[in-house]
Amino acid sequence: MYPRTEILFPHRSISALKGLRDGQWQELVERVAVLPETHEDSLAFSLMMIKLCDCMNCDLGSYKASLGCSTCARRAISAIKGSDAILMRYFEKAKEEVLAYLESIGMKKEKAA
Repeated sequence: MYPRTEILFPHRSISALKGLRDGQWQELVERVAVLPETHEDSLAFSLMMIKLCDCMNCDLGSYKASLGCSTCARRAISAIKGSDAILMRYFEKAKEEVLAYLESIGMKKEKAA
């Protein structure tokens, strides 16, 4: 009935965000889309999208869930009227959070590409 829907933004949906914006955003999406989902930049990108899409308040019976994660993410990014610099700040903040968490649990960090 619904498209393949996750509870939290999945790595496989990153490629659906190509072409929505130019410049820095396009470069970020293209770079992160080819990384493994366990890479720190992939984790940071997913965390950023979880926050932007409000995934923590989504449930499988909601309208947003019926659209699917890729559509929801495209709508969230399209709704941001500011420059790519705003999105890059969101990404850098999410990356700081991911790195701090990985360090707190003693995980070896993968090198960023």
